[in-house]
Formats: sequence, C-alpha cells, structure tokens
Amino acid sequence: MTLADFVQTEWQPNAGLALKRSSVRYYQSQLDSRILPALGAMSLCNLSRAQIEALLSDLKRKGHPGGTVRGVRATLSTVLRSAVERGHLDRNPAHGIRLRETGGKVERRFYTPTQILKLLPELSEPCRTVVMVAILSGLRIGEILALRWKRVDLLRGTMEVAETFSDGRFGSPKTRTSQRILPMSTVLSKALATHRSKSVFTENEDMVFATPKGTPLSSKNLYNRVLAPACDRIKEPRVSWHSFRHARATLLADSGESIKTVQALLGHSDIETTLNTYAHAIPASQRRAVEQVARVLFSHVLELGEKPPDGKMN
Repeated sequence: MTLADFVQTEWQPNAGLALKRSSVRYYQSQLDSRILPALGAMSLCNLSRAQIEALLSDLKRKGHPGGTVRGVRATLSTVLRSAVERGHLDRNPAHGIRLRETGGKVERRFYTPTQILKLLPELSEPCRTVVMVAILSGLRIGEILALRWKRVDLLRGTMEVAETFSDGRFGSPKTRTSQRILPMSTVLSKALATHRSKSVFTENEDMVFATPKGTPLSSKNLYNRVLAPACDRIKEPRVSWHSFRHARATLLADSGESIKTVQALLGHSDIETTLNTYAHAIPASQRRAVEQVARVLFSHVLELGEKPPDGKMN
C-alpha cells in the first residue's frame, strides 16, 4: 500500500473520529499540496525517516517558512501514527524529527485599553457587544457565537461555555478545560442585558447573537463588514478576533492576577500557553516593575545605613 492509498482509503474517511474538522482540513491541505506530490507513490512500509527529512529539508531550501515545515512534519507524524495503530507499520518514522527554531516568535498584535475605547464607538451592533464579550470574558469567537441564552445567567452574573461554532457547524469546545463557567463583570452583564432587551430571540435555546433568521452570526462577515472597516476608520492596525483574547489575558496579568487565575478564565489546558503566548508585556508594567525593584533594593540599602557608590540615588 502506498502512502497515497492509505490516506485515501483509511486515514481520510476516519480522521474526523479523533480530530476536529479544522484539524482534518489543515492536514488534508498539507497532504494535497506538499506531502503526497513528493511521497505519495512511496510504499507505506518502506517510508523512512531519511525520506521525510529530505522532504522537510527541500521545503526549507525553497524558502518555506518554519511554520509550514513544522506543519508538514506534524501532518506526517499524525497520519503515520494512524498507520502504526492500524498495524501497517511497526513504528512511526516521522516521530522524533527535530527542527531548529529560526528567529523569534511573531508577536501577536493586540489593542491597548486606549485603542479599545477608541474602537468601540465605531462598531455597530451586535458587533460592539461581541467585541465587549471577547474583551471582558476572553472567550474565543467560536465560543461567543455559540452562546445561548440558557447559558447566560444575568442574575448570578455567570456565563457557561459548552459549545463552539465554526464553519457553519456546532461542536464541542477546543479542550476539556475550555468547558467552563465564568463570572461576568457588572459592565458585561449590563451590556448583555441591554442586548437582550433589543433582541427578538430571547428564549433559552435562542442564540445570544443571531441573524434575522435566528441562526448564529458569521465571524467572517462580522470581521469583513464591521470590525475591519472600523479599525481602518480609527486609523489603527487591523486586529483579529483572537487579539481580543490576548488583550484580555494581558490585562488580567497586568492587573496583578495570578497566572493560574488567568489560565482558568481563558480555559487553557497548559499553563505554558498562558505564560508564553498570552501574557504580553505592557511597557508601563515593565517600568512599574523596574521602579518597584529599585525602591525595594535601595530602601533596604538605606535602612542599613549604606549609600550607593556615587552617594546619590537615581
């Protein structure tokens, strides 16, 4: 059996059992564009680590970014692991292939509080309230669009995340820890109460953010028709839906909340994700931290009756 035969007859028809639809679509794109043209005719049992490394090296020589190369490796590893589980291979030849990191991570763009307050008045409803939910709750856009009124408790000030909506389909949240009940601030509760008072869809099963037909809104339409043009009007860089989640995490960390609290509120399964990806450093926070360390250090020095080398304190 060739790699292409295995993908077509066994992996592709069953991939959706273990993987999210978006992951299947991504892996299939990598297979069709880069992997199968190069390795599809190879016998599955004869596929070696050296051949996989040769493909990755070729992609790198041709100037493909590191993310693409890592994506090809991840796709091959996933597909070949499936072949091992089905008894076609004794081991996964893509497992353990290491790739050197090139360059630093691209810092995600997110708005500061000043930019957020500048943006909100430019947004029409319901996009304004969607953005407020994103900033004040940290929910992913798919989680926001899947919200139903039965999961929003305006009296207790809580919001339950139990579904997500993407590509026209409902699904389960990204991870087990993504299923959570969040406290809502007074500001967010008032915003949702105002939104509900103006909506014709207010039953328990109704969507919080619905089209005139009662179906979930499209994140792409909201972005292209409302959010992106508003960013242009205020002459600020365009930001993604996910950037509001980054802003939420950063503001939580900047306000002094523990990283474990931020992790729980955002529904991360791995605290490293919270630390490395979402806790951006705000310049003002950096200056406060530096000044605080200087105050602690030099106040202690003075308590001991000592002076800095130059006899002055800067």
